[in-house]
Amino acid sequence: MQRAKSNPLPKSISTISAMDFATALALRPNLVAWFLGAGASAASGIPTGHAMIRDFKAQVFCRENNLSKREIDTVDQVWIDRIDDFFRRTSILPPEGDPTEYAAAFEAVYPQPRHRRQYISDAISMGKPCFGHRVLGSLLAARKIDCVFTTNFDPLIEEAAYSANTLLPTEQQARPTVAAIDSAERAMRCLNESDWPLVAKLHGDYQSVSIKNTGSELERQDEKMRHVLAEASKRYGLVFVGYSGRDASVMEALNSVLEESTPFPNGLYWVTSSASRLLPAVDQFLESARSVGVDVAVVECKTFDELAADIIKHIDLPQVLIQHVMQARPSPRLIPVKLPVATPRSFPVLRYSALLIESLPVTARRMTLTQPVTSPEVRALLKEKRCRAVVAANGRELAVFGKDEELLGALAPFGAQMAGTIELDAVKDSWALGLLYDALVTALSRNRPLIPRFRRSGHSLVVAAPREDQDHERSRRRGQQLKRLRAAYSSELTGIVPILKLPFQEGASLKLEHIEERWWCGFEPYTFVDIPKLDHRPSAEAGSENSSQDLISAPPDLRGGDPAGDWRRERWARKYNRQWAEIIDAWAQVLTATNDGKVRAFGLNAGTGIDAVFAISRVTGWSRPSHHHPYFDRKK
Repeated sequence: MQRAKSNPLPKSISTISAMDFATALALRPNLVAWFLGAGASAASGIPTGHAMIRDFKAQVFCRENNLSKREIDTVDQVWIDRIDDFFRRTSILPPEGDPTEYAAAFEAVYPQPRHRRQYISDAISMGKPCFGHRVLGSLLAARKIDCVFTTNFDPLIEEAAYSANTLLPTEQQARPTVAAIDSAERAMRCLNESDWPLVAKLHGDYQSVSIKNTGSELERQDEKMRHVLAEASKRYGLVFVGYSGRDASVMEALNSVLEESTPFPNGLYWVTSSASRLLPAVDQFLESARSVGVDVAVVECKTFDELAADIIKHIDLPQVLIQHVMQARPSPRLIPVKLPVATPRSFPVLRYSALLIESLPVTARRMTLTQPVTSPEVRALLKEKRCRAVVAANGRELAVFGKDEELLGALAPFGAQMAGTIELDAVKDSWALGLLYDALVTALSRNRPLIPRFRRSGHSLVVAAPREDQDHERSRRRGQQLKRLRAAYSSELTGIVPILKLPFQEGASLKLEHIEERWWCGFEPYTFVDIPKLDHRPSAEAGSENSSQDLISAPPDLRGGDPAGDWRRERWARKYNRQWAEIIDAWAQVLTATNDGKVRAFGLNAGTGIDAVFAISRVTGWSRPSHHHPYFDRKK
């Protein structure tokens, strides 16, 4: 519910904290009377005025649109907006935020007084005294407070006082007199005889025959109750808690006190969450009080409970009441905690399967040709001539890594000539990115028991199977290089797939990616199965030899799928986080095991050509905690 616009609080009116108020109150708490509004009961589970207005509006909306209340959701913002829009387009109720909105909405739904009384009774039936009520009730029982006024119908103040009294010896008890508009004589008697404490309900009690909650009923305060409020205001200071100041009759009675010779002799305190939220009628009342010499202050405090928590720190009560009050104290929002002294978990928090490329080649050999060619054509010729090189073609020019003399000889059919060097910008030029990608995979496989697999869909490395004719020294070196990887997998890295009788090799697909202005080599472990492909598909009329072929071990173009898929999934299904971390760490160790932290595609001697040299970090990337993340800046 929107609040009516208010004028800034006059600079002459001071704003104090709840702690400052509690310190001053503790000196003479009996000199200040209390005035509670609906906000003081919000923490007790009783609907606030705002919640009741929303309920009344929903009922009127359903009535006017021939709907059942079950058909709408009053907490759904879509329905809230729809209902508010309906009342903006009609004149059934006063505008939103109008001081008479609550009374008009209540009367529109329940025209009969007895029905309104029943609604109030049901609304407060589930309420229980909150921490603030317990503090106030204990102050009444301990004779620290003489008088409490309230516009609320609920019995929470007197219930809290009765509970506190039962804990005290009979001779020390101070049971409050409760007076409502249909029993105003009690309030008059207490006033005339100074028989305190008193709880005066200005709008009535939920059990009263008469209660005030409609416009006509609130226009004029009961004369006797008005007289009690006015007379008390000439004897005591007054603190307002949870009260908005919307009741014209109450504000009129309070303003009339200012005409007396000694209004509010012990100060006037208005508790609010923010001084800027006070209604104009309250601002005007406070300024008028200040102008006639009343000590006026606005107390900024979020809730009744928080105010009570500061008060109980400063006012002395019997120990039994202190214990009674503290049992209902709500859990603090901020609590002291002992900082952990244990050694924190080491990074990475999350391990990435990516290696930082600290530097990569910035130039390659430039060669010119007498005729335009494509990269596949050049690679095919180099393979035929057994020339080890990495090349990217661009019309009549080549960017090449390799030995110059071998390249000139192999590419002689294309009229190749050396033409200096060419700058590489993998961010801007896709051909340069492809050249570096090929060179990186070549460099990572060099001097390692790994075989590069170059594919248009993405390159990878697979573990080379041991050769039967391999000498002892090479076999020993291979075993040493793959020792950590084999331990991480807890199985052999190459072998034969059961039933299918197809060879498999563990491997890792590689990616060269530019992320946050840095180059990374991403790798993803996988299991490669060498599935042969047939040159033709056998027909349905094939002879008995073909028809009896073992389809389980057949290649995918015979079965319409991957015959090794189930085996691969089963192999990886048992690998959980810990083993995955070990596998990633082992692959990182295998790929970066060099003496100087650099990998080279060919290991060329100086002056013989241009080699592709990459400096790669031995540590994988990892996540780290952050106080903020761009995710939280996203637009909905």
